[in-house]
Amino acid sequence: MTSAPGGSVAAVEAPAPEAAPSAATQSSGSSFYAAMRVLPAPQRDAMYEIYAFCRAVDDIADGSAPRAEREAGLDRWRADIDRLYAGEVPPGQDALAGVIRRFGLAREDFLAIIDGMAMDVAEDIRAPDFATLDLYCDRVASAVGRLSVRIFGLGQAEGRDLAHELGRALQLTNILRDLDEDAAVGRLYLPREALEEAGISEREPAAVLAHPALDRACAVVAARARGHFSAANAIMARCSRRATRAPRLMGKVYRHILDRMTRQGWRAPRQRVKVAKSRLLWILLTDSLF
Repeated sequence: MTSAPGGSVAAVEAPAPEAAPSAATQSSGSSFYAAMRVLPAPQRDAMYEIYAFCRAVDDIADGSAPRAEREAGLDRWRADIDRLYAGEVPPGQDALAGVIRRFGLAREDFLAIIDGMAMDVAEDIRAPDFATLDLYCDRVASAVGRLSVRIFGLGQAEGRDLAHELGRALQLTNILRDLDEDAAVGRLYLPREALEEAGISEREPAAVLAHPALDRACAVVAARARGHFSAANAIMARCSRRATRAPRLMGKVYRHILDRMTRQGWRAPRQRVKVAKSRLLWILLTDSLF
């Protein structure tokens, strides 16, 4: 379970400057779509291309192929990234090459994302310790943020710090929202320390999700997410509102999801929290006015 849904091994070409986003992009959910639509066309299209890359490698990691085949698929992407930074454009990746050149994106961030997907391929993650979970969040979420803040136009130091905090906030929220979906494929991202603090010794996903103390374990993760949201908001308050509008909107939407989950609790039967279109429009409107 990562911050971007699946795609294909071949890169998906970014939309033309005034084109509507692809079906793949829209399938990510209205919050991403709405947040990216507020960007100027060149930045918006660059973000769609980054998203397409994330879909491609995530699709490999979450696919049904044997592990060896998925590892080989990720290795092909590593080779393609190396080729792009060596000045060679693999077939079908002209748009991604253009985005890399235009915004000065770092090779190591693309490779970090692939490394995060490889963690899911190597084994079904179950109750990692906090250090491993933080590394996973850095790779699958904050590395995406480090690419994104370059496109948004943030300064290097502020952008790096924002990617660190907001990426982790979003990913921890995703983990809490996707408990059942992840358990269905044998994964459990709740950290070992949070389970132990709640008195949960089980490690099988289904057993953990049925445990009466699940709320206590999830509350530990939710508290960490709120801390990262607060730190991200403090960073964005010091930056240009124009440069932070897209991440600010994503932060507001995901904080709303976290708050609703906290009120609802995580005991079974769980209801997956979604953001109503009316709420999303309200967030967009109030962000424009204040």
